[in-house]
Amino acid sequence: MIILSLRTDKPEAELYLYSNIQRLASIKWEAHRQLADTIHKKLQEILDKSSISLNDIQAIVCFKGPGSFTGLRIGLSVANTLAYSQNIPIVARGGEDWLEQGINDLQTGQNDQIALPKYGSPAKTTKPKK
Repeated sequence: MIILSLRTDKPEAELYLYSNIQRLASIKWEAHRQLADTIHKKLQEILDKSSISLNDIQAIVCFKGPGSFTGLRIGLSVANTLAYSQNIPIVARGGEDWLEQGINDLQTGQNDQIALPKYGSPAKTTKPKK
């Protein structure tokens, strides 16, 4: 099973490709405020580096948080869109062992269908002006 995994909760973003539990490739980059501009380029870069096409990806694991609101929102939006468009399973996990747990869960047939973020605290929204 070819698995794409991503973590976008902090300034340094991470993408990984696995074949079952064997890591094929990884990319880490300082995305910070350019994550939306760079994530697709880095995804294409890791696929090209591994001679894998987008259609070869069979599952997705993503880090769900806690972490940066914007980073998680961008990363999980990309992951959910890919999973939906490719009709493949997706799992979102947190904690130190998020990646191993996610890969194990995929291999046992789990599918969250939609990866939801965990921000770590309630949203701080501005009240509307009257």
